[in-house]
Amino acid sequence: MSESTQQESLRTGPFAGLVVIELGNSVAAPFAGQILGELGARVIKIEKSDGDDARRWGPPFWEGASPFFQALNRNKKSVVCDLRDPQQIEELKQYICEHADIVIQNLRPGHVEKLGLDATSLLARQPRLIYCNLGAFGKVGPLKDRPGYDPLMQAFGGIMSTTGEPGRPAVRVGASIVDMGTGMWGIIGILTALLERQQSGVGKVIDVSLYETATTWVSLLAAQYLSNGEVAAKQGSGASGIVPYKGYMTSDGELVIAAGSDALFKALSTTVGKPEWATDPRFIDNPRRVENQTELYGMLDAIIATQPTDYWVERLEAAGVPCAPVNNLAQMVAHPQTQALGLMQDVPGTGMRFIGLPISFDGVRPKPYAAPPKLGEHTELISKRKAT
Repeated sequence: MSESTQQESLRTGPFAGLVVIELGNSVAAPFAGQILGELGARVIKIEKSDGDDARRWGPPFWEGASPFFQALNRNKKSVVCDLRDPQQIEELKQYICEHADIVIQNLRPGHVEKLGLDATSLLARQPRLIYCNLGAFGKVGPLKDRPGYDPLMQAFGGIMSTTGEPGRPAVRVGASIVDMGTGMWGIIGILTALLERQQSGVGKVIDVSLYETATTWVSLLAAQYLSNGEVAAKQGSGASGIVPYKGYMTSDGELVIAAGSDALFKALSTTVGKPEWATDPRFIDNPRRVENQTELYGMLDAIIATQPTDYWVERLEAAGVPCAPVNNLAQMVAHPQTQALGLMQDVPGTGMRFIGLPISFDGVRPKPYAAPPKLGEHTELISKRKAT
């Protein structure tokens, strides 16, 4: 049995019969493709001759490509297709219409239409096809033809304006929350379309975008603005409208405390040796605490800084006050909770391991069954050309 056949035999899950074509690069579409692959679909990644740009996002590099690429592309097949070659494009179209259930794409605006690989063209040939566009600014509007990337959308969509410390420059959230969030919204749309196709036999076009995702992530803060006309300021580690609800420096690290109710504030006050705060008119309920947060936080900062993180975690947890140390990535990966959940998963046939999908079915988390593909490793699936 060949290695490829062995890998296919390991592919199980609710979508084991589905074929997905990923016309994607970078993060958003590859993340959506990986979710489908982890759930059993056969995902065929179409790459240009020099590959997905994410292959070169390093150093570091891990077994032939950047960790970013490897973390987003396990369980996939890689097919090299020159999208400037009409014959290769026609081969791809034919394969899609004969074999594919789903197409996901995040190529630059207008590119798939020029190639005839757009939803309208392909659904005319195969009405059962589910086609998901993961765009930048969306399908309509004055910015519809502009490209977009995660940091640009965190800026343009309002996320960065509320992230960071007051009086300091705006800060990007370190994780690619807009790219990966857009991939997740794409999957929600695809799942909805699959359910509808079971009943109608007809596919559907799904449109999601980085900009729409970014606006959704700030929708709670936007609701505050829409209610009173006041633009939310940077909150540091805190949250607009909830006090006390932020991070503190301890004598040896950082600790976040979330006392988001009157009862929790009373418990926090007692724990830090200030039970009288619970009945102080300045802090007696959340609206008063929000109004007087500078004074309250100044006093809490000074108290929390006197003891190490473990000291406060032990006492706050005993009092029922939600809190968490600010773990770095090494601490998160090594934590017993991470291990107990089985989040760290080995990739068969490699020395790589990644964080798995944040979902389990009947207590079982989907597992990777194949390594991220080498560039062009599976080109012969679609074309008679040899892999390069």
